[in-house]
Amino acid sequence: MEGRAPSSEKQKPPAVRRLRLGDVLAVSDIALRSPGAALWAPSDYERAASGEYDGWVAEKNRRVVGFVIARRLAGEMEILNLGVEPVARRRGTATRLLEAALKFGLRRGAKKAFLEVRASNTGAIAFYQRMSFGLAGRRPGYYTDPTEDALVLSRQLVSDSF
Repeated sequence: MEGRAPSSEKQKPPAVRRLRLGDVLAVSDIALRSPGAALWAPSDYERAASGEYDGWVAEKNRRVVGFVIARRLAGEMEILNLGVEPVARRRGTATRLLEAALKFGLRRGAKKAFLEVRASNTGAIAFYQRMSFGLAGRRPGYYTDPTEDALVLSRQLVSDSF
């Protein structure tokens, strides 16, 4: 049929690119609708877009559908925040974002990545386990509203793991 995109184009994964200042409102909106994402102020995302942190967005049809923010410290990388638009979930968006961040960290000398996740967030924990993260520790009472422990997950970064 004329005018319809081929099915392979519909399934094409989103493009991943660096976070820009113009993405801040879209990223803030996605975070609000992502139960596992940290609720940062728009100024925090502006700092990420300005280079204080490393940030990426996933874009589909020129629309931001996900983001990840990370920072590198002394040979390690910390995943600070990750969120995906509800309609873009379970389509590989978070995987592409996390892989982009981890590859960047590895190229910049990070040997290990870590993150915190709510102990009750079984979906996120399963996702991170699929991405080769394992339990490294627990932070009692780390989260509020409601108060909950954080699981600290980590993984080694090696060039043949992506």
